[in-house]
Amino acid sequence: MATTKTTPDAPAAAPAAAVTPSRAYLTATVSEDGELTETSRFKYLPGHPRQIRADLKAGVFNLNGQEVLGKSLTFIPVALRIFSDNILSMGRKVWAELFFIDKTGAVCAVLFHGYSVENLQKLNASLFYDDLSLTDVELTVTPVKKQTEKDGKPATYFIAEFSYAPADPAEVQARQEFAEDVDLYREETLTGLADMRLVNGYRIPEGYQFPEQRAAKQLTTAEAAAGTE
Repeated sequence: MATTKTTPDAPAAAPAAAVTPSRAYLTATVSEDGELTETSRFKYLPGHPRQIRADLKAGVFNLNGQEVLGKSLTFIPVALRIFSDNILSMGRKVWAELFFIDKTGAVCAVLFHGYSVENLQKLNASLFYDDLSLTDVELTVTPVKKQTEKDGKPATYFIAEFSYAPADPAEVQARQEFAEDVDLYREETLTGLADMRLVNGYRIPEGYQFPEQRAAKQLTTAEAAAGTE
């Protein structure tokens, strides 16, 4: 009877060893020659986060004042500040500026003022007594319609109301470590004159020059140049 000669199967390749990144917001890969590369999951051009606008006249959120994103916004804050300042040529107001990561991994910033900020501060107080902060939870922001009277006629407007749910601890850790390593701020809202009331994760670069400082430096340089002519 004919016999069939078989050869032993080649040993299976050992599975690649799992690589743990040094920070929760990084991904780690190892090349064939053993070189480790770590890459951020989040995209951020320092000082220029993606701008999300809370249009509280229409009760919606939009991207850069154009693309409508919906009637509510849900995110885990990565950084925030509540402050008083004259920004965007709107006079001195109390503002809340929140930074978060959108579904594409981009760092975004959204601003609120007026009664909306009061609602956020009330939520922050409630979280405090639960041993939580605004960067520990998943926030949902919903514009709620209000009605008033202006010039004897009814007028409507919206106020942002805030609710929260437990956030994935791993995602919270990733965002908090990102905030520890990266300066999170928006250049358009920096004046150097802000009265800070609450700060969490928000930070400007060391030695950052505010607009007035840059203008003064440029003037000094111009005067010095004129003096040498």
